[in-house]
Amino acid sequence: MTDPFHRAEARVVTEHASKYLQQLCKHFQHKLPASFDAAAGAISFQLGEVKLAADAQALSFALQSPSDDDLEKLKDVVVRHLLRFSFREELEITWRAPE
Repeated sequence: MTDPFHRAEARVVTEHASKYLQQLCKHFQHKLPASFDAAAGAISFQLGEVKLAADAQALSFALQSPSDDDLEKLKDVVVRHLLRFSFREELEITWRAPE
């Protein structure tokens, strides 16, 4: 059976991973279902699901969406908001397909 979801992952190196995770989840929580603590979070968009994980070195994202088009839109939303919150540092965000 094939997986009905399209997926993407990214690991963003930053010392502020937990801070950004919490900022992203708090921001979206005003309009979307979101749950989080200092180390993990999840946000439910109409476009799909975003799972976040923070450790001392990086913020990780795992996205899933029903279509490639929605997945690209979801990536864009995540990146735009992360860059807004992290304006004091230059982050490198490279998406890849999960293994």
